Amino acid sequence: MPAPVTPSIARRRSRRRPLSEINVVPYIDVMLVLLVIFMVTAPLLTQGVVVELPQADAAPLDNKQAEPLIVGIMADGSYHLSIEQEREVSLQEMLTMVAAVMRQRPDTPVLVRGDKNVPYGRVVEAMAHLQRAGVPQVGLMTEPAGR
Repeated sequence: MPAPVTPSIARRRSRRRPLSEINVVPYIDVMLVLLVIFMVTAPLLTQGVVVELPQADAAPLDNKQAEPLIVGIMADGSYHLSIEQEREVSLQEMLTMVAAVMRQRPDTPVLVRGDKNVPYGRVVEAMAHLQRAGVPQVGLMTEPAGR
């Protein structure tokens, strides 16, 4: 007849080694939920001012250049800057901001995004002011033809 097993020996035999693995399944679930949330909200984060651009057959700009500074001229003649999208800026305020950007990064391209209903003289006037503020070259933005 075998000897009776004492409780300490039984405890030692049934005792398991601790698991040293991390269960990553909950983390994957959380990451997938975050991915879906970001995919849904990303298109909503694009902010800006709606401007009806004139259409023209022109080649797109080279993407190797630095991020351009865009001056928007609305149909009512108000100004908007790409660095101050949410609010309207005065001509003097716009020129001050552009001059500050040009002092820090002189190679920054500056583009004028004028609404098609803005008088041409207003766009040319803005371009002249920009050149006096230290912008060496001012470009015009258009919509590709056929849109």
